[in-house]
Amino acid sequence: MIDHISLKVSDYERSKAFYARALAPLGYSQVMEHGRACGFGPGKPMFWIVEGEPTTPIHIAFGTEDRAVVDAFHAAALEAGGKDNGGPGLRPHYHPSYYGAFVHDPDGHNIEAVCHKPG
Repeated sequence: MIDHISLKVSDYERSKAFYARALAPLGYSQVMEHGRACGFGPGKPMFWIVEGEPTTPIHIAFGTEDRAVVDAFHAAALEAGGKDNGGPGLRPHYHPSYYGAFVHDPDGHNIEAVCHKPG
């Protein structure tokens, strides 16, 4: 089981503001900060951003139990300055109930919210 993950961001304050808004519909908030690193989570910090030079953009998917939360994540991420990389909808090529939405964060990381439950 993964306990936490971190990724480097080029503009710490911009990314902190982006993730605070984009992850709010998923129940995540900033719960810890150490220097130029902060952790978000639904209690304990599970997702961290750290100021530094990003290397290859990565893909991170946040799971949820509700398709409406996927929709809310996508809207919040776009409002926070993210770039659309696939709006909310079914992705049956993954499996029949795969409902996801994708955005690029300010550094080009592919951030997703996904619900695996049937509609």
